[in-house]
Amino acid sequence: LKLNQLGLHFSDDQAFRIQSDTHPEIVSTPHLTKAQVREINALAARLHITVVPEIDSPGHLGAVLRAHPDLQLRDTQGRAVKGAVDISNPASAKLVDELLREYIPLFPGGAWHLGADEYQALVYRDPQASFPQLAGAARQRYGPSARVQDLATGWLNDRAAVVRPSGKALKAWNDGFFAGGVTSAAKDIQVEYWTGKENGARPPLEYLREGRKLVNLNDEFLYYVLGEPNQFTYPTGKRIYEQWTPLVLRGTTPVPASYGPQILGGRLAVWSDLSGAQTQAQVAAGIQAPLAALSQKVWDARTPRLPWSDFKALADRL
Repeated sequence: LKLNQLGLHFSDDQAFRIQSDTHPEIVSTPHLTKAQVREINALAARLHITVVPEIDSPGHLGAVLRAHPDLQLRDTQGRAVKGAVDISNPASAKLVDELLREYIPLFPGGAWHLGADEYQALVYRDPQASFPQLAGAARQRYGPSARVQDLATGWLNDRAAVVRPSGKALKAWNDGFFAGGVTSAAKDIQVEYWTGKENGARPPLEYLREGRKLVNLNDEFLYYVLGEPNQFTYPTGKRIYEQWTPLVLRGTTPVPASYGPQILGGRLAVWSDLSGAQTQAQVAAGIQAPLAALSQKVWDARTPRLPWSDFKALADRL
């Protein structure tokens, strides 16, 4: 299909799925060994595919927190916040940075995904009141008008600073970027745009107007979420082929074509939220047509010459 990137999101609330020598206590069973990762990277290199690893933080760290409950973020009522580390605790940054430094040499490709999405502290109506420790740390670092969002932005920038010397392109989910604060995300971090549900998640034009580069992961077209939770439905190749282009970043309305050079392409995401909902064979069958349609539309975003039925027949023959 000539698709040239494979994202490996190997850490989340459900599990941590890659061997670690620095923190073996966080690793789930089953998991990829480092030897298996090297095999994946070698195969990808032969096929001109870049493997883009992702350790998502400061949210989606539930598997890590099961081994390190002392790093768990809690609100003023003492309630644990799902998947969220306490970013005011220096030990949280130390652990994540140790993982980043461990894995950077394992992935020779030219890109790294920093995560940054769905930090659940920022779903609260008033994060400053619900998390005074985070608000206090934000003010201490960035001044009296700083907010929890600024502390989250600082976390993203600090993790980027760990990876940047490797020369890899830096990526983060769009809802890890916030506006109106006293600090902002580093300009060299690319936006992986899905939609985002945090307070402050913004429409795509705001990122494009800042001059940022984007990758299109429009969750209405390009999210294959096992079990279809949270009102997700499995994407179809026909809909991607007929209605989506890299300019359609959110919903079904494209951004102006003048922003095309800033949009680097698109990626289909397979999320194993309910991992038992389909077998591997069912997933492979389910994404076959969507991947073919995605490939066609990222290589040539013009209205296709063939109707879907003819394109599908051609894709099946190939």
